[in-house]
Amino acid sequence: MSRVRGPRRLRRLERKVLAAAAVGVLSLTASGCVVVHGEREVLPATTRAEAAEALQRFTDAYNRADKAYDSSLDAAYVTGALGAIDAARLKAGHANSPGGNSAHTPLKLTDARFTIPEKAGWPRWFVADAEANKGGDARWLLVFTREGLSAKWRAAYLTLVAPSAMPKFRTDADGWAEAVPADSAGLTAPPAELSQDYATYLKDGGGSFAPGTYTSGWRELRAKDSVRPGLATQYIDEPLTDGAYAPLALRTTDGGALVFFTTHHYQKQTAAAGASVPAPNQSVRALTKGEIKQSLTMEFVAGEVALDPARGADGGKVTLLGRVQGLTGAQGG
Repeated sequence: MSRVRGPRRLRRLERKVLAAAAVGVLSLTASGCVVVHGEREVLPATTRAEAAEALQRFTDAYNRADKAYDSSLDAAYVTGALGAIDAARLKAGHANSPGGNSAHTPLKLTDARFTIPEKAGWPRWFVADAEANKGGDARWLLVFTREGLSAKWRAAYLTLVAPSAMPKFRTDADGWAEAVPADSAGLTAPPAELSQDYATYLKDGGGSFAPGTYTSGWRELRAKDSVRPGLATQYIDEPLTDGAYAPLALRTTDGGALVFFTTHHYQKQTAAAGASVPAPNQSVRALTKGEIKQSLTMEFVAGEVALDPARGADGGKVTLLGRVQGLTGAQGG
């Protein structure tokens, strides 16, 4: 991973960031209005010291919100897929336990490593991966983004990845990583297309993704659950790529990329005449609108992380390393 720079180097970098931002703020249109472009110069997204502070602020806010089951306590520190999943989880928790989370165990992240890409303009982002006291042996992989110099760093993606599956990132002489454009044609699949590709794969299959738990295994499980005596289950899978859900990618040493992306899913259970939908658990009921009579439609958001090989590489298939899916709403019918 990237090596740590000394205090003087960090101060020089921070002055460079601020100076470049000031140039962007002072750009004027012909009408005289101020236009904020952010840095036009290619610079590291942040310093390692600031990245560590962002991770700690997120962890503190996450723990406060989890203990109280109150999404307002960490809403300023999450966004994108993680924000949608976290808000729904806390909403359900509060509905079922208004007094707070009696089973709360503070999240502790240790051995944090930061991969910070160089890029121009906004949004800027970086990746943190750390050991955690939750989730078994997997490392927590978090992506932090921010839209401007005065904005807070927010965690947009959270996935859990086995340490042995973590790739090595391409870095320059100073240890800064390389951000891969969303429309990059040098990969097996452009990052901008992975969300749609994955949604299509879940529906129709195909050979674009390598076999695994979140690909062929997920399709097999859904096929098994789709038809049961007295109950039919339908699935709808959609891409989710706008705004804070946009894919983000880092170049790996083999010329490929590690890509974070989001997808949107619906699962509808319909009971046959004379039968009923299986009783959902408390969390599902807390997020369900309407009365469950013959059907229940559940809505999910999922954050994925994938290895996207360089175009023409041996194998040439996208490998999903991790996937975190959360219920965000439901409708009875």
